[in-house]
Amino acid sequence: MNPRVNPYQAQRFMTPDPSPLPTPRAELVERLARAAQYDLVVIGGGATGLGVALDAATRGFRVALVERADFAKGTSSRATKLVHGGVRYLAQGNIALVREALHERATLLHNAPHLAQPLPFVMPSYRCWEAPFYGAGLKMYDALAGKAGLGATEFLGPARTLQCLPTVQRQGLKGSVKYWDGQFDDARLALALARSAARSGAVVANYVEATDLLNEDGRVAGVVCRDVESGRPLTLRARCVVNATGVWVDALREKDAQAMGRTVAPLVAPSQGVHLVVDRDFLGSDHALMVPKTADGRVLFAVPWLGKVILGTTDTPRHDLDREPTPFAEEVDFILGESARYLRRAPARSEVRSVWVGLRPLVKPQDENGDNTKSLSREHTVLASRSGLVTVTGGKWTTYRAMAEDVLQKCFSAGLLEARKGGATNHLALVGAGGAGVHHRLCDAPGWHSYGSEAAAVRQLPGADAHLGMNLTEAMVRFAVRHEYARTVEDVLARRWRALFLDARHAGEMGARVAQIVQEETGLDPQLEPFEQLARQYASLPT
Repeated sequence: MNPRVNPYQAQRFMTPDPSPLPTPRAELVERLARAAQYDLVVIGGGATGLGVALDAATRGFRVALVERADFAKGTSSRATKLVHGGVRYLAQGNIALVREALHERATLLHNAPHLAQPLPFVMPSYRCWEAPFYGAGLKMYDALAGKAGLGATEFLGPARTLQCLPTVQRQGLKGSVKYWDGQFDDARLALALARSAARSGAVVANYVEATDLLNEDGRVAGVVCRDVESGRPLTLRARCVVNATGVWVDALREKDAQAMGRTVAPLVAPSQGVHLVVDRDFLGSDHALMVPKTADGRVLFAVPWLGKVILGTTDTPRHDLDREPTPFAEEVDFILGESARYLRRAPARSEVRSVWVGLRPLVKPQDENGDNTKSLSREHTVLASRSGLVTVTGGKWTTYRAMAEDVLQKCFSAGLLEARKGGATNHLALVGAGGAGVHHRLCDAPGWHSYGSEAAAVRQLPGADAHLGMNLTEAMVRFAVRHEYARTVEDVLARRWRALFLDARHAGEMGARVAQIVQEETGLDPQLEPFEQLARQYASLPT
């Protein structure tokens, strides 16, 4: 199977009308406040919240979504960039979770071929039993995927293994198992969800903070908000409110309980995942390296992505909820040390281009007091409180759409919304999908192809030939502000263009010119100094 081709690009799927121009910021806030009542208000602009907003909007509900920072600012931009069924969940015997995730993997690749694509993985073996043992599980993985499979699992000898992974350790290499999963651009997929939800009628707004819940007669009746840019207070009345704030869901659950004179036990036990980015020549391949069991029992990936290689990830308990968490020194040492076991030339600390950290919202059993996050649930949980607040947390990017459907079903069963037929998102092309411009590889450095079918529209803006570094042009910055909700330098260089995640030092150097363009477009402070501080953080390793 050719890794350059996404087989789902050739399939037919629902293609809505082209996206309208986004509403200017002031008009967007005014529109947000003008509605007498929404059917549904979603708090949280990550993968889960945006998926809920899109699903509800396609069912014809009046929907608003607010996010206190930027879309995908938190966990949803810090994934390992994999669209997968969960090989390790199969080893745990969680067949239902794997089957659901494999179905959703196919759906995601189908609906966003410009942002999610198949990727071959190679699992090298240095003991005679490893290839047949892990290969048997991966054959079952193929069987569970059925017709939605991306390619057959293969057993490779040492020579073919080195063809796929030329920089892997040769000494003692017995062979490998090659299998298929997917990869994606998480932040840009979140943005596509936001724009698709808006195209379907939802009002979505970043930099609008939910400060409190509106309670009337023992029921949640809406959300009290504040526009972060203007300071304007907003009250959004709603029949149903969904708390989709990721690792921060417990803060709203506590507000809800306090209004009712009750207390709630924490639902989330955060787990920290650290990723290091290095130059592509450390892997030298369009195949990803997967180590199923490292020295401490975790999984290690080396994934080619946007012209670089991502090394990770860790699974470390984290009790604080910092918006910009930093890695622990032992996590960095672990990733570099394990990489040295499998790569002939392992990266040195000085060769790490960027380091970033995401907090996973693992669901905590109510009697769980320990710190072993590997034992906590990777599945999502949806709860409805006595006052009607619907909370969703857990899960993973791959299953965002299924999570959204479960949230709507909870809203129906709790009597908060009347049941309406769904399923439209199963075959809904997201913004940028379809047409010309989607035939590219996410392994390669980003360029015009990153915009899918919107590439031509980006090229028509001023500054199409004015390069700012890392293949970014002035036109791309203007498109980010005019069409993609970007408000700051960080919005552009971290999530519209993944420069901060690929090479933090270089991104910091690009900040001043990007700031000029953002300020021209918005008339506001582009927040250059905070971005430069953040770039220094991403470029630094703890000692």
